[in-house]
Amino acid sequence: MTFIRRFHPIHMLLHAVVALSFLGLVASGMPLKYSQAPWAEWLMRLFGGFRNAGLVHRACAVVTFGYFVSHLSYVIYDVAVVRRFRFNFLGPDSMVPNLKDLKDLYDNLKWFFGMGPRPVLDRWTYWEKFDYWAVFWGVGMIGVSGLVLWFPVFFGRFLPGWAFNIATVIHSDEALLAAGFIFTIHFFNTHMRPEKFPMDTVIFTGKITQEEFRHERPLEYQRIVESSRLGDYETSPPTEAYLLASGLFGFTILGIGFVLLGLIIAGQFLY
Repeated sequence: MTFIRRFHPIHMLLHAVVALSFLGLVASGMPLKYSQAPWAEWLMRLFGGFRNAGLVHRACAVVTFGYFVSHLSYVIYDVAVVRRFRFNFLGPDSMVPNLKDLKDLYDNLKWFFGMGPRPVLDRWTYWEKFDYWAVFWGVGMIGVSGLVLWFPVFFGRFLPGWAFNIATVIHSDEALLAAGFIFTIHFFNTHMRPEKFPMDTVIFTGKITQEEFRHERPLEYQRIVESSRLGDYETSPPTEAYLLASGLFGFTILGIGFVLLGLIIAGQFLY
């Protein structure tokens, strides 16, 4: 069976860091938002108290800013130095949304309701681009408001008092929105779809079978074949041990995410 390299190890590592830091932020932050719920006290005990939970939350925030700056630096270096600005920002290799993404969204909705064929997808889908840019929005809104709350003395020198109330609302509600989206929409798009259920390991192994690649990304596959570069993408299959480790890591992330989602729903509607 032929495998195709889809993700570089640096991207796989970055995704793992994003996933772990995000879970840490949600687990240590949501008990404050739903402090009236019985599970909040139980979760705080797991952290060893509110002080330790705060330390974990801030540590994960530092990691978040770290991977955000690292990725931005990588993108700038790749575009400016490696490609010397010879890059089509609206092309198939770009994460910038284009008109085809709107068409794919429309065609996908029609396909959902049996009103048309499945859209022919390229390297990046519209939902993957949405996930990508949502991180920029999340770090901007949640991160900046979090910094205001983290360093109130500093920001209090030039911000009015009501700004801290706004920062609290933004930080809390945007975090809830992010957690709800990741644990439902993102999990479904990546792992819960019928053809991928119960786990898509490509982001953990970086590899996908050639048959899956041809079926899921037909336009990219056709472009690579026509340019006689398919051999450049072919790679060895992941080992059984690596597949097992990837599965354990992936299911652990999914399991924790679904548990946190259940606690959030309970806190939102039951208490």
